[in-house]
Parts: sequence; C-alpha cells; structure tokens
Amino acid sequence: MDSDISQDFQRELTCSICLTYLTDPVTIGCGHSFCRPCLYLCWEAAQTPAKCPTCRETSQCTDFKTNILVKNLVSRIRQANLCRFLSSEEHMCGTHKEARKIFCEEDKNLLCLLCSKTQEHEAHKHSPIEWAAEDYREKLLKKMGSLWEKIQENQRNLNEENRITAEWMVYAYLQRCFIRAEYQDLHPVLLREEKQHLKKQKNECMKILWQLKNSKVEMILKGKHLRDMYEDLMKMCQKPDVEMLQDLGDILTRSELVQLHMPQPLNPELSAGPITGLIHRFNRYRVEISFSDEVTNHNIKLFDDVKHWRVRHGHQDASFRSERSNYFAAWGTKAFTSGKYYWELDVDDSWDWALGVCRDSWIMKNGTLVNSDEIFLLLCVKEYDRYRLFTTTPMRRQYIQKPHGRVGVFVDYESGSVSFFNVTKNSLIWRYPPDSFNFPLRPFIFTGHT
Repeated sequence: MDSDISQDFQRELTCSICLTYLTDPVTIGCGHSFCRPCLYLCWEAAQTPAKCPTCRETSQCTDFKTNILVKNLVSRIRQANLCRFLSSEEHMCGTHKEARKIFCEEDKNLLCLLCSKTQEHEAHKHSPIEWAAEDYREKLLKKMGSLWEKIQENQRNLNEENRITAEWMVYAYLQRCFIRAEYQDLHPVLLREEKQHLKKQKNECMKILWQLKNSKVEMILKGKHLRDMYEDLMKMCQKPDVEMLQDLGDILTRSELVQLHMPQPLNPELSAGPITGLIHRFNRYRVEISFSDEVTNHNIKLFDDVKHWRVRHGHQDASFRSERSNYFAAWGTKAFTSGKYYWELDVDDSWDWALGVCRDSWIMKNGTLVNSDEIFLLLCVKEYDRYRLFTTTPMRRQYIQKPHGRVGVFVDYESGSVSFFNVTKNSLIWRYPPDSFNFPLRPFIFTGHT
C-alpha cells in the first residue's frame, strides 16, 4: 500500500511533457503543473492562444512564478532517490569500500570521504553530493532563464530585420520612382546624370539588400545555437543528481559563450544623391513663413506617438524618449488654398523635430498624430545613439541619411503633393504622390527642444 502511494505521489510530481520530475515547476490557470522550460518550448511551437498540454484549456496568462511547494516536494523526492542510490553497493568506493558521498568541484568526480583526503584531492574544493546537486541545478536554471531572454531578444531582432527588409524593398522602389519624377521636371540635358544617379542608387540598394539577407541568416543561426544550448541545459537538469554532476563538463561556460555577440538589426540608409538644379527650381516659389499659435506643453506627444507606432509594429524595445521634458509646436499664420509654395527651415544637428504641413482645421486638435490622414510631416527622432527619419500619412520609416543644415518643404496645391528636400545635399528626401490632399494646409513645426 505504501509503495502504491509513493508511486502515485511521484507520478504527480512528473511533468507530462518530458515525463521526468518537474524542473522549475509552474502551475497554470487550469491547475496543471509543468516544467517551465517544457511549457515555454511547447507554447512557442504551438499556435496562439496558449493551451494546457494536458486538458487543452486556454491559458490567459503566460508569465508564471515558480510553484515553491511543488519544487520543494520534487527536491525531497530527488534526495530520497539519491540516498537510496548512495547506499547501493555499486556506488561504493572500490578502494576504501565506503559510499562516495563527496563531490569534487575541480574534477567533477564523486569521492568517498577517505579519497577526498588523499594528496590528489585534498587541495580541491569538496561538498556533499546533496548540496552540490541542488546548487548546480539552480545554476543551470539561472543560465536557462538568461538564455530564454536571449532567445526572445533574437526573435524580436529577426522579426525587426524581416520588417526592415520588406520595407526596404518598397522604399527603394518608391525612391526610384520619385527621383525619375524629379528629373522629368528638370532640363532634358540631365538625362545622362539621371541614368548614372539611378544606376548608383540601384547598386547601393542591392548591396544593402544583400547585407539585410546576410544579417537575417546570422540571426537564424544564432537562434538555433541558443535554442540547442537551452535544450542541452534542460536535459541536464532533468537527469538524476549523480548523473547530472558527472556529466556537467563545461556546459555552464558554453552557455555563457553562446549568449555573446548577439546580432542586431541593421540600420540601412541610402546616401543623399544630389540632383543638379533641384533646389534652384523651387526657389521661384520661395516664401517666408511666419509662425503663430505657439504651444509649449504636453498636449501633443508626437514622439510618444511614434514610439507607440513602433511597438505595434513589433519593435518591442523601442525607446524614443526625448531628453527634454517640454515640447514646442507652432502653426503658420497663413493657410494654403491654391498655388505652389517652397520654404526652408534650419535643423542643423538637432534631433526630435518635425516639420511640414497639416490641415487648417486640425490646429485646435489634441491627441495622437501618427494615425491622422490630415498631416504631412518629416520627423527626426533619436533612438539611443541613432537618428531615424519618418514621414506621416501613412507613418513610414525613411531609410535615408539625416539632413544637416536646412530642410526644404515644397507644397504643390494644384497636384495635391508635398515634398521634402535636403538643401545641403541638393537631394530629395521624400515626395508624396499627387492627390494626397484636397483641403487647406498650414505650415507646422514641432520640437522637443525648448
């Protein structure tokens, strides 16, 4: 009877996924318990929503704390099994006929008490097998925790690289179309320059695309190495105490090394290719813009909107917080209802700024900006030590070098188009297609520098 109870008790402490004693046990909403690493791997491979591997009930929570009670019970069972094993004749020291209950930290060997005092081992660090097994299993679990974080980080980076690659192909195509359109409005004598410009840009785009694909392959391989190491640690944890101690080898060192040199998403940028006579063509429409309706408060959180947009698109660790606490916004005193207008603003080496035009009736609005289809802005946002450009309507990353000096804005009300230019480089940044708007527009500037 006692034997039956003992076997039933041990079965209750067995993971139904790996069929060994529970390792770092967690209990999910339905009440079933599993090894944390087993559950992580099981749910990662399955489609959402997450379901219990035993009863198939949907689990709403995927972040669990270790079930301390179950963990302690498993520890007691392991210790009982270890005591029985150490008492067996096959585990006796062949030389001294004593049980080998001492673990040698340096040699990773099991010794009897007399062997541990010999000249060969007396200078080594020793500990009882029970303590050593508990200590090393905790070390393995700690390494597994950091490895799992690296696996998730690598997957986020891979998702980001895939997104960048897809965006890059579309961006490169659109830039090619816009550059052709700019040359069409210039003198035919620039046909040769146009061909050279487009050829150079194509080669640059292909080189960057090749780099993105190589980076993706590197992340896939890194993910495989991280996962293989994670599974090796998991299998080591699942072994009986004595077998685990004897098989440790250098697994802890290898688990540290595999986490080094995590590949990061690339930051591709097209060079600012100059177009002869580009800015000169727009100077005929040049106007001086004066701004009013100034606002210095927290009602308009443009860069927070950018951050939320990035998070929604899978960039979970995005952080675009300005180092300044105040925001400054101003609108042009005159609204555009017809004609063509060109003006320039100096951005120099600043960051966290936006400029462009917005719908006249939008002036008194507050709240989110990036989802609006009534604003046409070029934004520069500092992300860690990098500067990134975005345009709105729709929100789009601009894979081109950050302008230094002056940025030109051209509004063609008749065609319904807005364009941005790097004045210093005499190059195009972005051009909205025709019919992008059919309502009054007003110049707009925004900055985190006040």
